[in-house]
Amino acid sequence: MVVHSSMKYKKDYTLMDQDGSLNISYDEWRDFLLLAPSNNLQDLIGYWRHSTYLDIGEDMNVPDDFTQNEMQTGKWWRHLAAGGVAGAVSRTCTAPLDRLKVFLQVQPSKQKISDCFNHMVKEGGVTGLWRGNGINVLKIAPESALKFAAYEQIKRLIKGDSTNTLSIYERFIAGALAGGISQSAIYPLEVLKTRLALRKTGQYKSIADAAYKIYVGEGLMSFYRGYIPNILGIIPYAGIDLAVYETLKKKYFMTHLSNEQPSFWMLLACGSASSTLGQMCSYPLALIRTRLQAQVVHPSIDPSSATMTGVFRTIIEKEGFFGLYRGITPNFIKVMPAVSISYVVYEYSSRLLGVNMT
Repeated sequence: MVVHSSMKYKKDYTLMDQDGSLNISYDEWRDFLLLAPSNNLQDLIGYWRHSTYLDIGEDMNVPDDFTQNEMQTGKWWRHLAAGGVAGAVSRTCTAPLDRLKVFLQVQPSKQKISDCFNHMVKEGGVTGLWRGNGINVLKIAPESALKFAAYEQIKRLIKGDSTNTLSIYERFIAGALAGGISQSAIYPLEVLKTRLALRKTGQYKSIADAAYKIYVGEGLMSFYRGYIPNILGIIPYAGIDLAVYETLKKKYFMTHLSNEQPSFWMLLACGSASSTLGQMCSYPLALIRTRLQAQVVHPSIDPSSATMTGVFRTIIEKEGFFGLYRGITPNFIKVMPAVSISYVVYEYSSRLLGVNMT
């Protein structure tokens, strides 16, 4: 289809002609009809629903929400698979920053980021920067599946026999509960990830070896160290992330033309802003969780220092208020590349899996 110069249709042609070739292919025409938002706010938000799979390596997020048609046609599993691939690639690319964050979180005194980075490279080489990433990627699939299954069941319980759609608050409650259930099931993997990220060269031969040594040396309950602050962190992180994201989307649609599709940069800005604010409020709990996960408890250690309140009190007394935000700089640095990589990989993965096919 050749583009004509009529001013009346110039804007529509521009929106259709994605590659700027002045020729509209069948794919461009089809995508325009399928993806162009309507004047209905629910339809507009529906456009965003699966175009914004933003994975920054944090596990305290609200599960994806699928339409009834997607549930019936089986497209939900394709979205989950595409999200899993995007998460795996994104976390692998930003793993050095994630390990640097964990390393800074457990330091008893303030250290420069460059000094910690140089120490990690010197102790374990360049490949050592990816310690703990393997299990971080492995836990994506079971966590996503459990979170999705629990989310759907909880939504049914909340909805009951009502035909009305769930409000944002009801979806948040369902998402927080589903996140808590999935975290409870896979939390031992979280502890293993932290221990593997902090291990010295030769300390553990494999994931199984690490699990065995931790179990023999510290007992079964050691795999749930830091569980309480982790669960508590779901509420501020997921709540603020979801609320800010929905607010930004509504503001965007109120101030832009109804036929203007959200750009990649708009998606990136909304996702980064919401996740950053969510992290700011939940980060102290994440830091306490990491300290507890990394702590090897011996009989000689004061039991009070091995609790959430004990760790919190120790940080305030020895490091001050800002000690609760130690390691947040590399965490912020990784947000932009993690969101960008996750978004791009999700888009390509979903296309390969036929998510956008009619």
